[in-house]
Amino acid sequence: MDKLHLMTVYVAVAEAQSFAVSARRLGISPPSVTRAIAMLEHELGVKLLTRTTRHVRVTDAGQRYLDDARRILGAVTEADEAAAGINAEPRGHLTVTAPSLFGKMFVLPGIVEFLQRHPAMEVSALLLDRVVNMLEEGVDVGVRIGELPDSSMTAIRVGQVRRVVCASPCYLQAHGTPLTPDALLQHRIINTNNMGAGCEWKFGHATNAMTVHVRPRLSVTTNDAAIEAAMQGFGIARILSYQVAGLFETGVLAPVLSDYEPPAMPIHVIYREGRHASAKVRTFVDMMVMRLQDDSTLH
Repeated sequence: MDKLHLMTVYVAVAEAQSFAVSARRLGISPPSVTRAIAMLEHELGVKLLTRTTRHVRVTDAGQRYLDDARRILGAVTEADEAAAGINAEPRGHLTVTAPSLFGKMFVLPGIVEFLQRHPAMEVSALLLDRVVNMLEEGVDVGVRIGELPDSSMTAIRVGQVRRVVCASPCYLQAHGTPLTPDALLQHRIINTNNMGAGCEWKFGHATNAMTVHVRPRLSVTTNDAAIEAAMQGFGIARILSYQVAGLFETGVLAPVLSDYEPPAMPIHVIYREGRHASAKVRTFVDMMVMRLQDDSTLH
């Protein structure tokens, strides 16, 4: 069996930590993956992976081989692309993920521009309000809001967003403007269940940090719904800054408790392949990073 194929299978298994997941990513059967790993270990005379019923882990020798295999496969891909002229014209398929509303507002326009520039490309966009496992789901590029866990992904910071508390001017005129976080307990609260902290709204920085356990009159599953309810004058909502920046400018919604905002959350573009990323990934990432970093809404 071709050594580069064996390396490709090994890298896929080591990254996914699963024979079944790597088989799906590679489009081959699980027994084929098992045979490839066995053949590679036999040829090398070392154990690359330890297997249990639940986990697959690389050994010390396997980690060294993984680093070398990634470098070799990256160099081969670069050579192939240079010879075929692919660096000048990306082609193939990309899968991209982003949070749903952020993806609609910022990522999807970039995808459309990318496809218009590169007619040989196809893109699948997973715009979802959950953290997608990029390895298991075969995603090439992701946009993430919030602090990133340690991983093997390459991450490029492109901006930041803030959690902002807001209400319609008519609501504030009728019910008053809360001047401290504790005053929220006297107001009608609209809470979004997908924002991570549940009914605990955090405010302030470091030494003056505080948490208010709000009692929502209305709980919704999307920020779109919370924004709509706030626009209708029902109550006070906590939203991400980019989602309401235009509404603040037009006066449809007004920020409250701005002096108590918690620290901003970073936005990153992340991808799996590091400096050996394929031409299509590099081209898309470069374009998306430039678009997001140039957008004043995200700073």
